[in-house]
Amino acid sequence: MADGVHGAIMAMNVKELEALIKEAFPDATVEIQDLAGDENHYSATVISSQFVGKSKIEQHKMVYSSLKGKMGNQLHALALKTKEKNGSTN
Repeated sequence: MADGVHGAIMAMNVKELEALIKEAFPDATVEIQDLAGDENHYSATVISSQFVGKSKIEQHKMVYSSLKGKMGNQLHALALKTKEKNGSTN
């Protein structure tokens, strides 16, 4: 039954999400909000010096890569904003 398959997927809490991002970006300031209160729809702002000289697309790919395949599985939606440590917003 399909319910059993979907029911087995665990949601991801804020601390897990932040830990994955901080592991990849140790210097980062990370702000995360649970948008729906369901541990499945988040907004994140990540500020890191690793973004300097990278395009917005490259920055977002770097963050999604840090999630180690959990995007689309344990994590359904992530509204992402990245900034260079010096303050440039992308």
